[in-house]
Amino acid sequence: MGKLNLGKSAYAVFLFCATTAIVLPAQTLTTLHSFNYITNGVSRVVQATNGSLYGTTLSGGANNSGAIFKITPSGTLTTLYSFCSQSGCTDGSSPAAALIQATDGNFYGTTPSGGANTNNLCHGCGTIFKITPSGTLTTLYSFCSQSDCTDGFAPTAALVQATDGNFYGTTYEGGDGHSAFCRRYSGCGTVFKIAPSGTLTTLHSFDSTDGYEPNAALIQATDGSFYGTTIGGGVNGYGTVFKITPSGTLTSLHSFNFPDSNAPYSGVVQATDGNFYGTTYAGGNGFVTIFKITPSGTETKLYTFCGQVRGCPDGEYAYAGLVQATDGNLYGTTAEGGANGWGTVYKITPSGTLTTLYSFCSQNGCTDGSFPVVTLTQDTNGMFYGTTVLGGAVNPNNGTVFSLSAGLGPFVETQTTSGKVGGAVKILGPNLTGSTSVTFNGTAASFTVASNSLITTNVPAGATTGTVQVVTPGGTLSSNVPFRVRP
Repeated sequence: MGKLNLGKSAYAVFLFCATTAIVLPAQTLTTLHSFNYITNGVSRVVQATNGSLYGTTLSGGANNSGAIFKITPSGTLTTLYSFCSQSGCTDGSSPAAALIQATDGNFYGTTPSGGANTNNLCHGCGTIFKITPSGTLTTLYSFCSQSDCTDGFAPTAALVQATDGNFYGTTYEGGDGHSAFCRRYSGCGTVFKIAPSGTLTTLHSFDSTDGYEPNAALIQATDGSFYGTTIGGGVNGYGTVFKITPSGTLTSLHSFNFPDSNAPYSGVVQATDGNFYGTTYAGGNGFVTIFKITPSGTETKLYTFCGQVRGCPDGEYAYAGLVQATDGNLYGTTAEGGANGWGTVYKITPSGTLTTLYSFCSQNGCTDGSFPVVTLTQDTNGMFYGTTVLGGAVNPNNGTVFSLSAGLGPFVETQTTSGKVGGAVKILGPNLTGSTSVTFNGTAASFTVASNSLITTNVPAGATTGTVQVVTPGGTLSSNVPFRVRP
């Protein structure tokens, strides 16, 4: 089993650093599913309102062009759709990004290839699609529908549904901004908006001075703007963190500068302190870093991996982003390093103390998986769920879906994190049947228990921004983030 090379080669530099790392006894990791085909990569899995998790594979499926799957928390996997099921792969192929479940109950996603359009820049330029929970797929948009691909192509990132109901995302290439630094002079990537009906608007085309190759999903922050990253470009040429308004005004918040930090493959997460946290593929004398950046653009490096001793026991190569868990800490994965050299799961405090929770390939034959490259998801049962590119019980090259217990308890999550008084809200959680109370920052709301994993309600009059709580037969569950009541 050979290690994959997803980017620059590792640097042979080993320095001690002042940051702190702790190794805990192994946490409980369970391999939920070992794929029986070579996936070439499995996306981040997301929790749906029915309690199951949904994801995509880059290859495999009935046509070996990728698939969409559903997996229960106990590990039962169902393939919902196989790409390239239509002639010429007009339905898309090789999905690289996670799905999102929208407020209409359907899932939305992207494929970087396939679709209705082909030209000298791309053979199948990518799609945006919708798929029902039962597996009916509709292609909403095929990229390169405009001359010279000014609408972009090769979307590699997940979408985000904004408070206006539209979806926002990025394309890795294309647009009308061109630079010698961008691959094949094909355009440096775009930010777009697409309505649920399929009408696409290009909000911004990168030109390398403000970044190029946006690889990761956007997030909508509490100020209503979107935040994201580019792998390259910016003032120093090594990637950026940017902010863009829903109308398309882009501001570069930070330009990375090698060797300090560079090449953020993943996006940022806004923590409850209002700041943004993320990872870079390289930096800190060649090794991966974790950074914090304020909304105004002040960047602080929190941790540098592989700065302890030879072998990188704390991990190396963090392609994945971070997720803030209910304990306030940030959790992530490294693709390599750790006790066995095949990746880790870690947590880091907002102040920069890192703890290694699990080292992959701890089981004989790497049946527990290896080479994790996507962001974790904390399920409302308190567990973390993730995927690996390699390892597993079937074939060491196929990959896995896993769960990890870090001792955190259950909670509830609102599908949308903000809303106006009277607005509909879906609340996800475990064992909700028999719930007797729902409150928004202490204000009671009427509600309906739709299923054991879903409550539907409306923002009550008089509600203010704060914690959502649900009283269940098993106890009171609180929301993982405050719900913002908008005017």
